Amino acid sequence: MNDLLLGFVLGVIQGLTEFLPVSSSAHLLFPSLIFGSNDLGLAFDIVVHAGTLCAVIFFFKKEIISMIKSLLKNNTNLKEDKRLALLLIAATLPIVIFGYLGSDLIQNNRSNISSIAWMNLIFAALLLVAYKLNSNNKNLIQLTLVGALCIGFFQVFSLLPGASRSGTAITAALFVGLNLKDASKFSFMLAIPTILGAMIFLIGDFFTSDISLNLSVLLIGFFSSSIFAFLTIKYFLAFVEQIGMYPFVFYRVALGITLLLLI
Repeated sequence: MNDLLLGFVLGVIQGLTEFLPVSSSAHLLFPSLIFGSNDLGLAFDIVVHAGTLCAVIFFFKKEIISMIKSLLKNNTNLKEDKRLALLLIAATLPIVIFGYLGSDLIQNNRSNISSIAWMNLIFAALLLVAYKLNSNNKNLIQLTLVGALCIGFFQVFSLLPGASRSGTAITAALFVGLNLKDASKFSFMLAIPTILGAMIFLIGDFFTSDISLNLSVLLIGFFSSSIFAFLTIKYFLAFVEQIGMYPFVFYRVALGITLLLLI
């Protein structure tokens, strides 16, 4: 597979899997496992993360503008927006702290197929339990600081390759009682500071490395990841209450078993 096609495929995979409760790291293994494809490098990782970040910011642009306004001025009409902004900040802190402290461990396990497979199986089971036990009686307005922190601390498990950032956040949100649509929405908005933090770490590594750039591959990766990420967010939020979590649970189990068989 040539680099241009690989860049498109990996961009699509990143865009589709970043916001679904499945493992992006597991899916990104398949091109190399099936086709023996090369790693496109750190610069490519940065641009596909940038693509997904642009997609989620564009999708939630109205909410983001309202939250920024609520933090900059004291307006009673923006009280709920300010509260949501503070909850997102609180939920982001745990993964920032643990991500910084455990960066070496994370990097060393990025391509450990066995670990990724087992993480898929374990977190598929946790998602199933959370979905079955979910009381489905809270919306975002009712989310408390303790609930946001619980989501944030549970999202720390997404630092383990195969666990899934979106999957851990949605699982925790269901455990604290958020309805499925708002659990997904909070997870997607929580991706903004989380992806931004990951990009800062990647950019820091980029400037300390000697890396060659292929602009065509980078552009293809950026646009494919951003377009498919936007479509994933849009249609997942539109249909999540109809499709539920069972398809994702079964898919992750099948994915984990497939990876174990490929070892």
